[in-house]
Amino acid sequence: MVKNFILLVLFLPLIVFGQNFKLEVELQSAAGKDVYLANYYLGNIYAKDTIQLDEQGRGVFVSDSLLPQGLYKIYLGETNHFDFLLGNDQQFLLINDSFQSSAIQVTGSDETAAFVDYTFFLGNLQQKSADIRKQMESASADERRELQRELAELTPQLNNFWKKLENDFPNSFLSKFVKANYVPSLEFSTLPEEVQNNDSLLLLARFYHQQKHFWDNFDYTDERFLYTPFFKQKLETWFTKVLYQNYDSVKSHVFQFIEEVKPSPRIFQFATSFFLNSSINSNIMGMDALFVDIARKYYLSGEAFWASEESLEKIRENVLFAENNLIGKTAPDLTLESFDGEYVNLHQIDTKYTLVVIYEPNCSHCNVFVPELYADVYQPFKEKGLEVFAIYSMDNKAEWGDFLAEHNLFDWKNVWDEHHVSRFKILYDGRKTPGLYVLDENKKIVAKKMTVEQLKLFFESALNETD
Repeated sequence: MVKNFILLVLFLPLIVFGQNFKLEVELQSAAGKDVYLANYYLGNIYAKDTIQLDEQGRGVFVSDSLLPQGLYKIYLGETNHFDFLLGNDQQFLLINDSFQSSAIQVTGSDETAAFVDYTFFLGNLQQKSADIRKQMESASADERRELQRELAELTPQLNNFWKKLENDFPNSFLSKFVKANYVPSLEFSTLPEEVQNNDSLLLLARFYHQQKHFWDNFDYTDERFLYTPFFKQKLETWFTKVLYQNYDSVKSHVFQFIEEVKPSPRIFQFATSFFLNSSINSNIMGMDALFVDIARKYYLSGEAFWASEESLEKIRENVLFAENNLIGKTAPDLTLESFDGEYVNLHQIDTKYTLVVIYEPNCSHCNVFVPELYADVYQPFKEKGLEVFAIYSMDNKAEWGDFLAEHNLFDWKNVWDEHHVSRFKILYDGRKTPGLYVLDENKKIVAKKMTVEQLKLFFESALNETD
């Protein structure tokens, strides 16, 4: 099944004056029918042109300029389509009687023809690998050793094919494309014995090897890779799985990537947008700091040429609500009125850890979270150095009092800002409730947006150490 097939004509020509694209097709099984020429672009497939074939199944796709090189598709229907690679030669004949990749014949473009040969070779190699692995399931020890030898011989065959394509088509997109997703394996024999014999050290060695070599064969500065299914998927894997999932570790890699692709406007736009959206939507605590960094450097500075004023306004808003409560920053100080009419200063609370909690009684999540926080976190750890600075975010004191009484919360530092003059909703992003921040004894934000269970584990480690 073809996913993400978008029936829109997307004109993204790489204009080279004096040249044009002309693809003649002969598809006998589709005689008299409409067929589409489609291109991959960042995870989707876009219909670029459509023609009706004659009674012999012949037709011609034409364009006044060359098309971007990349992976294209001839599409008749859900079960009748095939891919081909479009390279430098863009005037050629393509014949396929059955819509099977193995039946493609190409005349006029050696690069496209070589890609067909490669897909046929790769399919056979994958079948051999599958057959060998199947035999190994029931093989004896001696047979397994022989089968493992046969399996190991397949990799050099693939490497030799790549080398042949590089020699036959130097500097071509084809020679880049076929190796794009290959990440060289870690050679265990090159590791010190103490690493080879230690599972933890070996896992770490694999992690750093993957991180170092992930892009070895993928030229992410080449716009042609945008016109394949791989670029977006590869970038997502790198950002969410290959890089160590921590803001301080990710930041330098992300900014280096963006700066390297900046000369290519399309990749610069895609990569910067991807990292901006991924960081603000990340479940990794503290990754919102990356969003603020990217927003300031590229969007609010005017470098993001593609950003509309509407999107910039939304980004400014998100920066405003995030910049003061990032992990590692000193928490903004607040002096708010208590339920009894006295004023409580956040920074003057003398305790090992302070929880800043923002809630409203009409919030269904708050009605579950706040009582559980009190019972499962505050009660077990209040004598060990935990205090709660609980901000009622609305302006109905009677409602507030009923909530405190119902859940017996009067031993917290219960405060409010009836007229909203402290800007606490901006300083602590009170757009959604409940909001939660963990401050250390110096009032530095060390964690936020944690569940009750996560808080229990955190304080079991942080506060039980003093027992």
